[in-house]
Amino acid sequence: MTANEDQEMELEALRSIYEGDECFKEISSISFQFRIGDLEDTKAFMLDLTWPEMYPETAPQISLDAFFNNRISGETKKLILSKLEEQVEANLGTAMMYTLFEWAKENQEALMENHKPVVSAVTSGGDSTASTGKKKEKKEQLTKSQKRRIISRTDAKGELPRGWNWVDVIKVGVLYLLATGWHTYSALILQ
Repeated sequence: MTANEDQEMELEALRSIYEGDECFKEISSISFQFRIGDLEDTKAFMLDLTWPEMYPETAPQISLDAFFNNRISGETKKLILSKLEEQVEANLGTAMMYTLFEWAKENQEALMENHKPVVSAVTSGGDSTASTGKKKEKKEQLTKSQKRRIISRTDAKGELPRGWNWVDVIKVGVLYLLATGWHTYSALILQ
């Protein structure tokens, strides 16, 4: 059997085994993603595997560079890759994707035992955002004279007196005109 025939047979087997499984994703006929663990699991990770031309006689390319794995430290990624490469060496020359996926699922706890989620802050324009995605609101900075003017306009409760805003005055005036029955006069103003 040629490498291409082996790949076709393994591809058919993977499709039938993982049909409807949300953890398995066929990117192309030679590239696959497999999520180990649930989406909510902090110890979950995503395997990216690509078959070279001579697979299964040569090892598949394994990567943990998916965005899903950004919270995993580089040290943990190296450990996972080294353990998977050991499994690849043991299964070289045979169809091994199912074996690798199932081995990773069974050994997830051991692979991630030293895992501490990486929390990174993203900075843009001076604002920092936490990994939760919430942005800090930037408060408007007022000068002392602006603060004094605001305080001088407010009453003891810190509220502005009615009518301080010209829009407020216009609204009250129009409402007064409508309420008093000056319909013709208000129609002229509103035109």
